[in-house]
Amino acid sequence: MAHPQPDTIDPLHLQVSELFYSIQGESTFAGYPCAFIRLAGCNLRCSYCDARYTYEEPFRPLQLNEIINFTEKYPAALVQITGGEPLIQQGTYPLLEKLLLAGRLVLLETNGSISLKDVPDDVVKIMDFKCPGSGMSEKMHVANLKMLSPADELKFVISSRGDYEWAVNCLYDHIPDVNNPVHIKNRVKVLFSPVTGALDQSELAQWILDDGLLVRLQLQLHTILWPAKTRGF
Repeated sequence: MAHPQPDTIDPLHLQVSELFYSIQGESTFAGYPCAFIRLAGCNLRCSYCDARYTYEEPFRPLQLNEIINFTEKYPAALVQITGGEPLIQQGTYPLLEKLLLAGRLVLLETNGSISLKDVPDDVVKIMDFKCPGSGMSEKMHVANLKMLSPADELKFVISSRGDYEWAVNCLYDHIPDVNNPVHIKNRVKVLFSPVTGALDQSELAQWILDDGLLVRLQLQLHTILWPAKTRGF
């Protein structure tokens, strides 16, 4: 076992933090059974990170076929690749291709700091665009906002009123029709999620209602179902 490094260049292996089967909890797919591939290592250090073990604890080096074999145990489930930050590992790209070729619905959770240009079009991209409260907003690859399709999701994790206003301004700057209900099916899906312990979810809900903002309030379903559980398996 070794500690994860963000410079893996071997496309045939991946540094894996954990593989587990659970309920998808943080997107418009929340509630569906999902096979999770949580990769090790991250290039950011968000203030509220709830998965520090992905870069602080040892990882397992696995071949791509070993990971595929895990997903085949759950043939009807969604497959989500998350982290850490999956795109710091070159092996993520061939893994995405293999999963798509196997006919799987593939979700990729990424932190917004690395270009999405090489991610296959058929992968559902869930991009967590970092607000100032994370301490990482200056690391965002803003060009990614133009690479998201209506099938993709743009998530803002909100820790304060300042984060909320920053996120709203970001939307109006880059998605000017965000509040046009006619266009909701033809634009990226937008989610606002409160940081647990920092912002009350009902307060965020009220801000959205007060501003008539056409975004989805996203709560972490898995933390509601299993409040004592802090990770997968």
